[in-house]
Order: sequence, then C-alpha cells, then structure tokens
Amino acid sequence: MKEIVDIFKKIAKIPHCSFHAEKLRDFLIEEAKKSGCDVKTDKFGNIVAKKGFPKISLQAHYDMVCIGRAPDIEVVEEDGFLKAVDSSLGADNGIGIAMILYFLKKYENIEALFTSDEEVGMIGAENLELFLESKNLLNLDSEEEGEIFIGCAGGVDLYATKSLEFEEFKENRKFYKISTKNLPGGHSGVDIDKNIPSAIKELAFYLNGINDLKIVKIEGGEALNSIPVNAYAVICADTLPKAREFIEIEELDEKFDSYIKDSKNIVNLICSFAQGIRSWDREFDIPKTSINLGKIYMKERTLHLELFARSMENGELDRIKKETICFLDSFGFTTKSDHQFPAWMPKVSDFSKKVLEISKRYFNKAGFKAIHAGLECGILKDKFKDISVVSIGPNIYFPHSVKEKCEIESVFRVAKVVDELIKEMQ
Repeated sequence: MKEIVDIFKKIAKIPHCSFHAEKLRDFLIEEAKKSGCDVKTDKFGNIVAKKGFPKISLQAHYDMVCIGRAPDIEVVEEDGFLKAVDSSLGADNGIGIAMILYFLKKYENIEALFTSDEEVGMIGAENLELFLESKNLLNLDSEEEGEIFIGCAGGVDLYATKSLEFEEFKENRKFYKISTKNLPGGHSGVDIDKNIPSAIKELAFYLNGINDLKIVKIEGGEALNSIPVNAYAVICADTLPKAREFIEIEELDEKFDSYIKDSKNIVNLICSFAQGIRSWDREFDIPKTSINLGKIYMKERTLHLELFARSMENGELDRIKKETICFLDSFGFTTKSDHQFPAWMPKVSDFSKKVLEISKRYFNKAGFKAIHAGLECGILKDKFKDISVVSIGPNIYFPHSVKEKCEIESVFRVAKVVDELIKEMQ
C-alpha cells in the first residue's frame, strides 16, 4: 500500500488551498476516469465517481488550510512521519483523497465523493447537488487511528465589521511593529483543549499594557477555523513594556499620518473575548462547545473579525452564536453568521458495527467516539436521511499548522481496514 503515500506526494505538488483547488479538482476527475469510473460534478466543485453497483461510498474533501509556504509544499519523510518544510502538510484531507484514488483503481463496485472547500465552511457538502447510490458512507477525514467516529460538532462562521475613525498625529512620533513569534497554531476543533496560545490574544494582552496606545494597523490569523499563529500591530507609543514570551518589538523608520481613534477599545474587546472551550461533554470526554477568534484585519477603514463556533448540540450552537453577536454588538460591531451546519448526533448502526468489527482486528482499543470538529458527515447525513455514516482516519498531528505530520504506518493500517471493509461489501 506504499502507493497511497506516492499518490499523496503527487497531490501535495498540486496547489489546493481552499477556494483555489481547481487544479486538484481536474486531477481527481482525470484519475477517476482512468480508473473506469463514471464521473459527475456540480457547480460547487463536488465530484462523484462510481463503478459498478456500490454498497459503500468513500468520502473526503480536497481543499486544505494553507499555512506558511503552502501551497508550495515540500513533503519529507522523517522518523516514520510525513512532514512538510515550513508549511502545513495537507494530510488533512490529502491522505483521505490518496486512499480513495488507490481503492478506485483496485475495486469495481465502489463509489467516491470528493467535496470542495470544506475548510472554509463546508461549502461543497452544504451545496451538494449530486446523488449517492450507496447507503453506507465512510468518511476518511478523522485523525486518530482505531477511533470510529459516529458523531461530530456542528459549527457556524461569524463575521463582524466596524467602521473605524482615524485621528491625525499632531507631531512626529516613534512607531513600532509588535509581532507574535514561535506560536504553534492548531485546529480550532481537535486542538482547542490543548491550551495553545492564540496569536491575536497574546498580541492584545501585550498592547493592553500600553497606556498611551495608538494603533495604526492591526492584523492576525490565517483562517477562521485555525488557532492563530501570526499577528502584528503597527503602533505609536511613548513607552513600551518589556517584550514578553511570544512577542517581539521592532522600531520602524517609516512614519504614519493617523491612528485608530478607538485603539484602546479594540484591545479591550480582544482581551475580554473568551477564546476556547465554553462547556465540556462528559459522555465522550471532549469539548462540547467552543469558539475561536480566527482572524482580525483592516480593509478600507473597516475592522474585520472572523470567528468560528462549534458545539456537539444544536441548541448550544445557536446559543453561543447569539451570545457572540450580542457581545460584539456591545463594542459597536455589525455581525452576521454564515455556513451553519448541524451537529452529527452519535448513533450506532449496522454499518458502524461492521467498521468496528474490522477495526478491532488491527487496533485493540478500537471503539466508538465523537469529535469536537466539523466533519462533513453531519451535513451529508442531513441531506441523505437513510444513509449510514462513519468516519475513520490515520494518525495526523497538529493539522492546520506548520507542525502537521502524518504517521506513515498508521496510513497503511487504516488502509487495511478500508480494504477489508470494501471486500466484505462487494
């Protein structure tokens, strides 16, 4: 099954950041046709490839979160792991895509669903216009081997804007660039309980200690569903506190004409925003509800915030959405929500029992689990009411960050589970 890794390396060479994955879409269509599949697409970039009379559909998304040098990805093998040099790897969900292409070549009665733009609000799945013949769907977007996921969090995007007033400097001043450094970042779902510092929050905590703060510019974050790695502010101040952990200071020669009149209030907003876990699911021992402030930036004299909320319960998801809108409203922001998708409520089916039975042949501790991350399973289950859905995957660590890595032997072990499952359902 080494061919799966080779296919993944081919995929990594094709740019496929969210919203910019057309080249990989075309590659997938071509490869599926080469494997003898009947291929259909829709206007949102989703692909269904089918051979024979399938009783199982394999599903994965083909976009990725691009961090660092990505989409210029240099894959290396090190200590039994696939890694990337100074960028996210894209094993989420490139490994799933590679497995599907491998099995499309190998089997006759099989179906595959490749979805687009999952990482930016599950846009492909939400707008899917294609039909699935199989009544059993295996999602390959999980990141812990031996765990059979039968439930996941729902989520919602939140976008907030505020018009800024500027005031001109009346005399020559000193300007500084305050930046974060050496932050690991991470997935705002599976990593939200790992106490990973947010670059936006760390920057704000430092700026909060400056009495005469005047912000010229502020920007941070990479994606609304990633814990921010980078953030910076260009500021004017007479005195600065000492640099602290994660913070570096650079005095600038460049001069600026004006600053944000509401500088202190912006910092107060970020500092008082409760980033991270809001409640805990005791049954599955995972976060129940959380929120991530993913991006902050200025555009045309307007401040923009992008946030992502998650919950294992649809009622709590609605509540945290409303709470956040009210909170931002109190600071003068106009907030809208978008791409809300339902939680996938855990349920054991005959299909999930079959996946567990096979998984136990390879993983002694295999068992059912729910995940505090957005899998497309919830949306697909909502669209196809009579379909049984399960999600599995190999060990992938630190997705959505430059530390992302995927265990090679784990890929092979999980592929063996998928192989046996397909054989038994031919």
